[in-house]
Amino acid sequence: MTAINRILVPVDFSAHSDRAIEYALTMGKHFGACVELFHVVEDPFASGGWGSEVYMSDLDGLRQRALDDAKACLERCRSTVTAGSLPLVTTVRMGHVANTIIEYAKTVQADLVIMGTHGRTGLAHFIIGSVAERVVRLAPCPVLTVGLEKSNKAHAAA
Repeated sequence: MTAINRILVPVDFSAHSDRAIEYALTMGKHFGACVELFHVVEDPFASGGWGSEVYMSDLDGLRQRALDDAKACLERCRSTVTAGSLPLVTTVRMGHVANTIIEYAKTVQADLVIMGTHGRTGLAHFIIGSVAERVVRLAPCPVLTVGLEKSNKAHAAA
């Protein structure tokens, strides 16, 4: 078994990401690993979100503002986490979400990726696709996907 020294946690600021962060902190403390919170800003111009008829005079400025906003959000997220002495770092990149996560995991030689899954099914999954599914298939290291806990209310009513 390979040592786990670096855990990469893709964050999209959802409850699913919060749950993945909880898992990563627990595992990071257990293995003495660095935990890295990682957010990808989807570039709408690279992904075809904007047509060629749209003219933007300050594309670089718009991209930089999006990156700066994401960095601020990720730092706020980091500030709410209790990591103790565990190394906890944050990184923001721009690109296609799944591909950027996969490439970044390779670059930093992540030993484990822990990420939330939104659990889309049916047509939504088919149309939107799944970032988690793509990362699971193509990541250079093991990937742990974490869903939200099921409510105990349904069990209590039974």
